Amino acid sequence: MSAPTVELPSGQKMPVVGLGTSQSRPTEVAEAVKAAIDAGYRHIDCAFKYGNEPEIGAGLKVKFEEGVVKREDMFITSKLWNTFHHPDDVRGAVERSLRSLGLDYLDLYLIHWPMAFKRGDAVFPEDAEGKMMWDDTPFTDTWKALEACVEAGLLKNIGLSNFNSKQIQAVIDVAKVKPAVIQVECHPYLNQKQLLQFSQEKGLVFTAYSPLCHPNRPSTKPRDPSIMEDPKLKPIADKYGKSVAQVVLRWGVQRGAVVIPKSVTPARIQQNIRLFDFALTSEEMATLDGLDVPFRIVHLDWVHHVPEWPFHEPF
Repeated sequence: MSAPTVELPSGQKMPVVGLGTSQSRPTEVAEAVKAAIDAGYRHIDCAFKYGNEPEIGAGLKVKFEEGVVKREDMFITSKLWNTFHHPDDVRGAVERSLRSLGLDYLDLYLIHWPMAFKRGDAVFPEDAEGKMMWDDTPFTDTWKALEACVEAGLLKNIGLSNFNSKQIQAVIDVAKVKPAVIQVECHPYLNQKQLLQFSQEKGLVFTAYSPLCHPNRPSTKPRDPSIMEDPKLKPIADKYGKSVAQVVLRWGVQRGAVVIPKSVTPARIQQNIRLFDFALTSEEMATLDGLDVPFRIVHLDWVHHVPEWPFHEPF
């Protein structure tokens, strides 16, 4: 089974279900990529920050050599980390990910966060007091350097991740190459209704990361809400003979989002793409919409002093 696609401004097609690879251990992620491709996935979401791009590249290489897929069949995303925002660092970061993944180009490359950290090799550069050191490079300058990478043929599409609506608009206002995608945390407990609508009005494809609210995340606290145990969802899942996870992911794609659930378990990887043989009713969609808390998992509140921290704005 393969997923339907959505068309980007470039004309390229992006599958609406992809494999997320954040927090996937290098020892597991190559097998996850191979299992996903065998299950019909043609969209893999990566990032330099995840520290596993060489292993993802190894998994892709196996499937290319087996003839299961060709490069042009796959949609591969990566992301520019915060320490590489300076225009002089952007192309080197792109080329580093390409080498790690064993690719000649990326289908999509996102600015991972709007905040620029101090340039250098430290992923989280801290001062002597443990406070994050940031850089004043405007993300609009970073965007122009990414546009040059598009012109050079290294990137097919470029976009944004974890930007708020004002920051998205600031990029649109200077862009020669239109942002294709905005990727943010989104699940029924953080439904991002306003940002979804804003993005759709601006012509950006909206991608939901952590679409299952990270049920097995290491930072889970006892009082955190759990989508998998939500009593309103099991009856819907039972009605369709589906899992709660499939219902949640179906809600995501049915409201117009691309979803990139993470898993390294082959059975769950297979299950997460089987979303297109049922549809939720308007009442069921409203039930999921009504679960909004909002509850954010990925907030980086320890860098809220950095000027471009995105969550000062309501959306």
